[in-house]
Amino acid sequence: MNNSTVYFITSEASTTLSFVLVDILEMCACGLSFLVGLPIHSFVLWLIVTRTESGLASVFFKLNLSVCEIGICVESLIFILSCWFSSFKKLICFLIGLAVTGRPLLQCLICVECYLAVVHPVTFLKYKPLRYKVICSASAWIIILGSCIFSVFILPYTISHTWFFSVQFLLFFCIQLFCLVVVLRALKQSGPGERAREKEEENHMKRRAFHFILICTVSTVVIYVPFTVSGFFTILTKQNIRSLWCICVFCFFLAGFVQPVLYLHRFGKLFCLSSVQVM
Repeated sequence: MNNSTVYFITSEASTTLSFVLVDILEMCACGLSFLVGLPIHSFVLWLIVTRTESGLASVFFKLNLSVCEIGICVESLIFILSCWFSSFKKLICFLIGLAVTGRPLLQCLICVECYLAVVHPVTFLKYKPLRYKVICSASAWIIILGSCIFSVFILPYTISHTWFFSVQFLLFFCIQLFCLVVVLRALKQSGPGERAREKEEENHMKRRAFHFILICTVSTVVIYVPFTVSGFFTILTKQNIRSLWCICVFCFFLAGFVQPVLYLHRFGKLFCLSSVQVM
């Protein structure tokens, strides 16, 4: 047995052990997402439906986002089951589209809504009725469904899959960054002849919009940057390092807790974030 054969066998054994450890860590992350995320997102969804004083239209996009997050939590459970039942593999590939496209797309809709409310209030009031938001949400879910179907035909952790979520990241990130910069600029400007009280109320609304868009943008970065960096590292080095993808999975699930925590604070169910104001 020559040295190259010995190295190959040793490398294969260590790689197998590494894969087992990474699989365990990924299962722990998915278990945490399901056991903790599902009750939190379900509670937030219940609060949105039952305790919204301004009507369902004002929080319709957030309601859709909560539904999407619940779907991602269910995906975590199915991922764990797929480790023992191979029949769930295709379903996991389908639900990957929900995670890759659903969350950032719906967050993007909320950011655009905040942008219109601050920068173009007349247009915002024109399209504020529920029927317009239903049309936008239906279009978003059609895109998400298309992403889910497309994900069935490409394998995770491949070059095609890397380009698939990287392009989406750049698109959603640019839109959210644009909304963030424009709202920040509007926050620093004041309209002519405004009274002090009106100016303070308007600035308060702009600050809330700015904080929300900032949080969505940071959340998108936390979700997608690790996946994008790991993906291009895999493409350039031709090495599929599972430990990098495991870190990406943890970042993805941790970022998913940001929105529900803010909503719980908004409804007075969380007292540790008293200095943060969200839409």
